[in-house]
Amino acid sequence: MSDVSQPQPVSSGAPDAGAAPFDFDVTIVGAGPVGLALAGWLARRSATRALSIALVDARKPEDAQGDPRAIAVSQGSRMILEPLRWPADATAIHRIHVSQRGHFGRTLIDHTEHGLPALGYVLRYGSIVQALAEAARPSAVHWLQNTSAQTPLQEHEGVTLPVETAQGKRNLRTRILVNAEGGLFHEQQKSGSAAGTRDYGQTALVGTVSVSTPRPHVAWERFTEQGPIALLPTGGPRDADYALVWCCSPEEAARRAQLPDDAFLRELGAAFGDRMGRFTQIKGRAAFPLGLNALDTLVKGRVVAIGNAAQTLHPVAGQGLNLGLRDAHALTDALSTFGATPLALAAFAQRRTLDRRLTIRSTDTLARLFTVDFPALATLRGLALTALEFVPPVKTALARQMMFGQRR
Repeated sequence: MSDVSQPQPVSSGAPDAGAAPFDFDVTIVGAGPVGLALAGWLARRSATRALSIALVDARKPEDAQGDPRAIAVSQGSRMILEPLRWPADATAIHRIHVSQRGHFGRTLIDHTEHGLPALGYVLRYGSIVQALAEAARPSAVHWLQNTSAQTPLQEHEGVTLPVETAQGKRNLRTRILVNAEGGLFHEQQKSGSAAGTRDYGQTALVGTVSVSTPRPHVAWERFTEQGPIALLPTGGPRDADYALVWCCSPEEAARRAQLPDDAFLRELGAAFGDRMGRFTQIKGRAAFPLGLNALDTLVKGRVVAIGNAAQTLHPVAGQGLNLGLRDAHALTDALSTFGATPLALAAFAQRRTLDRRLTIRSTDTLARLFTVDFPALATLRGLALTALEFVPPVKTALARQMMFGQRR
């Protein structure tokens, strides 16, 4: 595939007579999982409403092939992704164990309680990008790889997007521009309101750890005084490998990042406990700061933000990618129904309000509530975790929100 495909003028959307032709109806900037999923879904619905689609990214999908980062994908996300393509190396999560270090209280969420094959799945970032890229390649998507996008210029009927390609600079004209290029919290411009931006004062240490007594298909969320520790099953030999997300203060993260492997594993074992025996190996250690950056408004004129471009969340409960995929799916519905028009964006924004509000607030609350080291509050947290076991409707509602979000 060439880096820049040659777009043709399109006629959908009924531009004013004498207006300059549009290159595309919809242009998506960012070919991560959310941008790729949106492109694939839109292409598959083109039989009912023909839309010309461009996908712009500074890299190639092959660049992500060796990316070992693990991401959690809910059962609800799998259901909407399967019509595109599902990676073969996904590891199912059958049970989630939630507890707090040094205090009583725990809750268990099991897939059998909900009549589902799994609560979610653990995937390598590279695997899901490759699968969704393969699904998009044979479609009608014009893929501009090795192409960097500049600040767009909004017009009455569309958007002009300056891009720089291997062949030089050019301007793309599009009716709708989708920003799906989010990045990490510390790399973003803090464009939300004060209420939508928060630095948690935490850094996530990530990597892959091995344990001596694995519990296959069980995910763990262990809250400590500095932040949660998440362990996600990734399969591997004897099902002993787990993706680690260890949230702690920036100072502790910097110190632990420099520890020899055996010292790092001893500290992790002391923080997590011995539920899976000893931690025996750590690979691929990396660190990144954590924060919340959520836009108040998803739509500005003919530009719309989805995924991490719309909201970057704390990794607690693993909701970031799943929320972004629901953004993309809802935008697909709106564009397929109303075409590349402001009406489609208005319908999308209205539909996403409740799900975004609930997911962002619950993630933000968990990230802060379980890191306050105050004995009375720790007791209340323990009571809340224990109470979930005895109030099944509340536990079910929380689990369904995590897996499927709000579909209105």
